[in-house]
Order: sequence, then C-alpha cells, then structure tokens
Amino acid sequence: MDMTSIESITLDVADPAAAARFYADAFGLDDDRLRLRASEEATNGFRGFTLSLVAAQPADVRALFDAAVAAGATPLKPVTKSLWGYGGVVQAPDGTIWKMATSAKKDSGPATRNVDSIVLLLGVSDVVASKRFYVDRGLAVGKSFGRMYVEFAGDSGPVKLALYRRRALAKDAGVDPEGSGSHRIAVRGAAGPFTDPDGFAWEASSAAVAAA
Repeated sequence: MDMTSIESITLDVADPAAAARFYADAFGLDDDRLRLRASEEATNGFRGFTLSLVAAQPADVRALFDAAVAAGATPLKPVTKSLWGYGGVVQAPDGTIWKMATSAKKDSGPATRNVDSIVLLLGVSDVVASKRFYVDRGLAVGKSFGRMYVEFAGDSGPVKLALYRRRALAKDAGVDPEGSGSHRIAVRGAAGPFTDPDGFAWEASSAAVAAA
C-alpha cells in the first residue's frame, strides 16, 4: 500500500449492529471499506466531514438515494441536476452525512447501486495549511483549487481523500456549519497514525500493524 492510500474508514456509532444493517441495505457497503465500532463520545451538530459515493450515472445516484431513505436515512438535499452533474445528500441514522454524486449528465444503462469510489471530504479551517500537513506525510496532490478545495491522488485505495473549507462543505451538505465534540470518524491508512490540524485521527494500516 502506498502512502496516499486510505485502507478503510471507521465510523464511531452508538449501535454498530443497527448501523451495519443500514449500510448493507442502503449502499451495500462491506467491512473492506467501512468499519463500525461502538462509541458514546459526545458529538453535536456538524461533525466536519462528509462521505461521497461516486456513481456512474444519474439513475444510480437516484437508486442509492432512494435506498438510503427507505433504510431510514433523513434526506438533506434531494437529487438534483447541477452544472457538474447530479447529486443528493442524506444523513444516516448514526448521524453521518452521505452524498451521492455523478458527473454524468445522462443515463447509459439500467439503474444499479454500484459505487465507483468513495470520497472522504474533510471540512478544514485552513485548506492551504492542511494541504501542507498532508503533503508532509507523504500524500500526493491530485487536484488543487487555491484555498477552497484539494483532492489527493489515491487511485490504488478504495477511499479517496479531499479537503474543503468547513463552511463550504456544510453548505454543500445542506447543514449548519456549527458543531462540537467528537468527529466520530477515524481514517486507516499507510500514512498514519497521527491527528491532523482539525482533529481528524488517522490510524496505522493493517499491514503496518501486522509488521510492528
């Protein structure tokens, strides 16, 4: 595993069994990419991150959105067309905010719930400083738009990482930017362990742990 790869995401949830049922029913996600662990850590309001499911076509986005709502998610933004494609946002019963998105403007086949990639978007107070922090830890920049947005190269891993200004990320998700307490998320990857400037915790990858 290279230093730019995220092995998996761990969500801290009050009820791991219930959360596992939701993610299986809504998105068909397995333990390879998304892990769940019990936590009662206090958290309030916006947790400072969102997870995006990138799909191939608008019909897939609608299928993922509808399945999530049917499984118990709260709609935050309905699936709508925009300049860049289609997207919708829901909040899972455990509080995690998920966005479904595609850059495709038209459907090319029957609807599926296939997910091409998962993007972890961290809302940060200073994009330039956080970008420098991650580059110093071996992550390579894929795309960068000044002080607004940075996407890291990580094609070999199941989850990609991007940084967005916190208030802009909250607006994109359709929620108030205020929040406090635990982020309720941990990132597992080759670059860890560390905690970034905004308090997001990284843990060592399974390979690193096994080698220790």
